[in-house]
Amino acid sequence: MSNAAAQPHGVMEGKGSYNKHAKLPAGGAALAMPLLEKAVQSLELHPGEQHIVIADYGSSQGKNSMVPMQVAIRGLRRRFGPNQAISVFHIDQPSNDFTTLFAVLDSDPDRYVLDEPHVFPAAIGRSFYENVLPPGSVHLGWSSYAAVWLSRIPTLIPGHFFSALSTGRVRAEFDRQGTQDWEAFLALRARELCPGGRLVVVLPALADDGSSGFQHLFDEANTALEEMVADGAITVDERSRMVLGAYPRRKRDLLAPFAANGEFQGLTVEDCEMSELPDAAWADFERDENKEALATKHALFFRSVFVPSLASALASLGAGNAAAISAFGDQIEQRLKRRLASHPAPIHSFVQIIVLVKAKKD
Repeated sequence: MSNAAAQPHGVMEGKGSYNKHAKLPAGGAALAMPLLEKAVQSLELHPGEQHIVIADYGSSQGKNSMVPMQVAIRGLRRRFGPNQAISVFHIDQPSNDFTTLFAVLDSDPDRYVLDEPHVFPAAIGRSFYENVLPPGSVHLGWSSYAAVWLSRIPTLIPGHFFSALSTGRVRAEFDRQGTQDWEAFLALRARELCPGGRLVVVLPALADDGSSGFQHLFDEANTALEEMVADGAITVDERSRMVLGAYPRRKRDLLAPFAANGEFQGLTVEDCEMSELPDAAWADFERDENKEALATKHALFFRSVFVPSLASALASLGAGNAAAISAFGDQIEQRLKRRLASHPAPIHSFVQIIVLVKAKKD
């Protein structure tokens, strides 16, 4: 998932930063647990199959995958017993922080491999806009907050970096890319799922009116970038190339490939729900009225998720410069904290959960 910039879009900040600060995606994933449990209960093992395969598409650094994998494995254990072999493949881009993921699997108290000698984790460093597993091999697919990232940046966004706040021709280019990538993601997963397999996808969403809940945070970050240009911390050209590949969709966008006859590439929709996700950091602020703590949580969330993508536009990166990324991250974090503390506001976002089933063979 990259464009001409050095850093692939959609890669989270390394050294475990995403694990520490991405509480919002974990909250969205938690809303999907009932549908994940239902999907597990609907799976069927076919005669002669020796093991169950779970694919975690867009695992990042692993922390937010632990509870969903626990839930899935627990459900499979109830159905197929304690000795059933289960393989779990964590899939993300080659530049993902897999070191932290393996550390989580080794020592995190919530690791799903604890007391599970017949569960076998592995990692695949490849974009999920490619084939990542053999055809017909996946029983259960899980993807949380990852398919929001586009395979490429279709165009620059004058005056901003977030597609949902663009208009006109620019927005049309992102809409076109978003449609193509959603269909590509579904087609690839359909090929990898076995007949009767399920795919559970959790995504940040747009409401029908186009709101995302992130506008205040992103507008303040956009102003912080303008300050950095004015202060000479980044150049006008670098700022103009800063675009996020994140593309939240409306419910109708998720369902569009299935509109013609109810199926797409052999997949049908089993469930599709949209919910509002309250901001846990804002709830803390309402109790303690600590503006600095709220601003810090929101700024660190922004940094861990989005700064690597924005930093890919820095001319000083070349083939990748960790020091430059870190210095850029420090600057925008401090500026964003100051602005957010002066204008506290919640990030009440939206989450969509769609469950897809692969048609069984006649």
